[in-house]
Amino acid sequence: MSAFLYNVRDAAGSRLSGELESSSSAAAAAELRGRGLTVIGLEEVQQPAHSRGWKPSELLWIRSLDIEISLYQLATLLRSGLTLLGALRLVAEQSERGRLRRVWEEVVTAIESGRTFADALAQQPCFNRLVVQLVSVGEQTGHLGPVLERAAMALEKKRTLRAGLLTTLMYPAIVFLLAIGLAVYMVIGVLPKLQVFLRAMGKKLPPMTQRLLDISDWIQINGVTTVIIAVSSVIALVMLFLWPPGRAVIDALALRIPLLGKAFRTAGTALFATSFSALLSSGVTLIEALRVTERLMGNRRLADIVTTAREQVMQGEPLARHLSRPHGFMPMLPRMIAVGESSGTLDNVLDEVARFHEAQLDRLIKRLTALIEPAVIVTVGTVVGYVYISFFMALFAATGPGNNIR
Repeated sequence: MSAFLYNVRDAAGSRLSGELESSSSAAAAAELRGRGLTVIGLEEVQQPAHSRGWKPSELLWIRSLDIEISLYQLATLLRSGLTLLGALRLVAEQSERGRLRRVWEEVVTAIESGRTFADALAQQPCFNRLVVQLVSVGEQTGHLGPVLERAAMALEKKRTLRAGLLTTLMYPAIVFLLAIGLAVYMVIGVLPKLQVFLRAMGKKLPPMTQRLLDISDWIQINGVTTVIIAVSSVIALVMLFLWPPGRAVIDALALRIPLLGKAFRTAGTALFATSFSALLSSGVTLIEALRVTERLMGNRRLADIVTTAREQVMQGEPLARHLSRPHGFMPMLPRMIAVGESSGTLDNVLDEVARFHEAQLDRLIKRLTALIEPAVIVTVGTVVGYVYISFFMALFAATGPGNNIR
């Protein structure tokens, strides 16, 4: 809420002044008129920038979830009858993250300077092309509230799809890294000390333990070189990923990985159907909807398929034919789009496709989790078990009769 200094005249003609809190100047003026007062002057109280002080929330980055919540809030406030500027100011005040608050304040400033809402959003990197395009259509049609809600739903589905895949891959990765770290600690930190103890007692290490110690010695001798090679390899992979031709190759190979590739293709199909349907339902043209959806696709292979399909549609070709390429979208998508093109209900058909593939992705994630967990357990158990058996065999060698070193 903002504070406003007002000068008014009552029914008797007396002049009054004071301060009023409201979401916007228009809302403040309406409230004063509702009291039977004639507004003479209304000025917003400008608070100094340092009055709010620095907060830890200024360091928090803007998440997709924060954008979704703000868009839902905007849609609700606009339905309640607030003006766009009043709703934006209220959303800015209610934002918990300092960066997001500044973004909305900059959007308000841009609109007050004469820019459209869509242009103001396009200046902010945190809003993707889908949101900007939907807002532009909403401004042109006068249905900004429903369009904002549709944009928030599209972002929510995209975030849910990405979170599901990351969760599936994160658990086994963390468990595997922890197990490897424990094994390395045993090999480098514990077993060499045990070796010194056994040699002092004149005992010979078991062959199994000796092999681990040989590996430990090699790591200690070549550790710096190994780390340099590993870091260089990671940097090379990152650079290859950032290089557009390399990114295209990596993304194409990712879609061919057994099980995981199908999950990536299903997620990409659901994202395409959700975004494309939201754009078409809001009144965006087919070509522009394809252009926006192409930029939203995280996988370059799938984005290239959409690009080719858009170019062919501009030449008069049907959309469905050019989306059915091997190792691309799931086969159901082009088939259902062909039905939607022939019946004229493409947006409704895409909604069904999105729901179907979201359900398919949930099942795939559960199946992958069920397969990955035993594989991780077996792999980690083998590595850690080998280290522990070697350790205990060394202990038995120290306490048993064993062979003395001659």
